Amino acid sequence: MSDDRLLATFLELVRIDSPTGHEAAVGAYVATALRAAGMDVTFDDSRPATGSECGNLIATLAGTAPGRTLVLSAHMDTVEPGSGVEPVVAEGVVRSAGETILGADDKSGIAAIIESLRRLGESGRPHATVRVVVTVGEEQGLLGAKHLPREATEGDVALVLDADGEPGGIVTAAPTHHTFTATFLGRSAHAGVEPEKGISAIVMAARAIAGMELGRLDAETTANIGSIGGGRATNVVAETAIVTGECRSLDPERASAVRDAIDHAMHKAANDAGGTVTVTWRKEYDGFRFADDDPALRFVEEACVAAGLTPHTFATGGGSDGNIFASHGTPTFVLSSGMRDVHSTGEWIAVADLVSLARLLDAALARAVEA
Repeated sequence: MSDDRLLATFLELVRIDSPTGHEAAVGAYVATALRAAGMDVTFDDSRPATGSECGNLIATLAGTAPGRTLVLSAHMDTVEPGSGVEPVVAEGVVRSAGETILGADDKSGIAAIIESLRRLGESGRPHATVRVVVTVGEEQGLLGAKHLPREATEGDVALVLDADGEPGGIVTAAPTHHTFTATFLGRSAHAGVEPEKGISAIVMAARAIAGMELGRLDAETTANIGSIGGGRATNVVAETAIVTGECRSLDPERASAVRDAIDHAMHKAANDAGGTVTVTWRKEYDGFRFADDDPALRFVEEACVAAGLTPHTFATGGGSDGNIFASHGTPTFVLSSGMRDVHSTGEWIAVADLVSLARLLDAALARAVEA
């Protein structure tokens, strides 16, 4: 019956619209459910910084026995098109009716967290302290996580339920990520009458990009130009051009080296042309990497086995709230939560995977006391 309740909770959650910035309704639903499960629930004061209708949800269940403090986390917001989701369950799989995403990213994680806390309370068994963090604005650059109070993520192990694939997958490495915005400034001139008097900012930008190493640079490193724009008419040598891009790597020193190389290429191109460039860099988040024999990883793997799952570790080139939690000093693992084809109208999740995810959390909560 609890598996039926889990599915019902998931279906209720995906029917609640929660595009980034408009998470209040789903936040209220989660708060009500966790309070009913015995947790103390608050929202932080991150709204002015994130622009969301509500803050990040932070819930705590005080321990009744010694053990590891677990932090369980997912995010409230979804990408578009995510309004008016109508889930359809057929042959053991949940999809949307076809016009929207499903929202398993990340409401599968929220549903599993709610159900595991319900089961814990109903069981009456001893438990260690549990924290739940459900963030806003994850899909727009981890906004909520970046403005969380650090103490909200304090614990012995954090489990962020936000990777695609079959439960049992454990992200043990994620990249350091740098982004930039560059503004090239040249000199305008009539392109047909006296182009010699102009300095094309677009040409500067093009030469800079041509001098960069982009795409997959090695097994752990990528770089990309995301956008380029500038100019105002075909007969005017473009005075300005704006370029955005990024680089990321599982090796933080490699990420820094690629950042410096990209920066050098832009300044060289501008200087060679007699123009200027202003580059603003931002570190979006730090990466993390766990050794195969890390005790916290072993704990998560043992919970997978106890839940009847085969644990497998992997590295990702993407970021998540887990990057922020890890930077706070809590050993953090991003777990596969069963969602597939996310950010598309073809998104789906198998009911069996949703059930397995909740059982994995059940096992982790039980092992936290045993540990």
